[in-house]
Amino acid sequence: MQLNTRTWGEGDRVALLIHGIMADHRTWRKVGPALAERGYRVIAVDLRGHGVSGRGEYRPELFADDLVETLPSGAELAIGHSLGALSLSLAAERLRPARAVYSDPAWNVNSPQENVSPEIFAQFKAATREMVAELNPRWEEEDVDIELATLGLWDENTALGLAAMFGSDLVPAKAVVPSLVQLAEASFLYDAAEAARLEARGFEVRTVKGAGHTIHRDDFDGFMASLDGWI
Repeated sequence: MQLNTRTWGEGDRVALLIHGIMADHRTWRKVGPALAERGYRVIAVDLRGHGVSGRGEYRPELFADDLVETLPSGAELAIGHSLGALSLSLAAERLRPARAVYSDPAWNVNSPQENVSPEIFAQFKAATREMVAELNPRWEEEDVDIELATLGLWDENTALGLAAMFGSDLVPAKAVVPSLVQLAEASFLYDAAEAARLEARGFEVRTVKGAGHTIHRDDFDGFMASLDGWI
């Protein structure tokens, strides 16, 4: 499936941005321009079932195949968040970016204490402004506006179609390209043992203090600072 894309900048280097579940390219409203200012041509996608991209079946492998069909191989940089990071990891061997950044990747969604389930994700389609703001107290108002708009376009069947990944261990066996894993300090996905496992598999791991799962919206400055040496 060819995905809808948004581009910032006209630099010689290419950067790819891949959003998480329920979002679309607008989640990168600060990151895209910031990378463009650093000389990148930045391409952000709407994953299938998100934004104005097409609908269809929803499996991690299909998200990855869409990236390969839509995006150029050999980019200088690729950044994926959550589901986007999982999709990027499954496409990395074919896309072959020079560097990959996985921002709080959805490789290990198995936290029953957090009541994480496909159904709960799907129910969030009906979230109110108050719910979004309460869950994301560090977001700017514009990000709350964007979240509500993207929820309106999002096909909640993506969450139900990805049920098999909940409770599964999808951590890559190794980093196929030089890779940074960026963790939120308040992540519900990773603890110190998981971070150590990632390092043992060849990933550099950095934690953004105080940030929740959507690091680039919780703390944009912290997000960019944690990319030092990778962008």
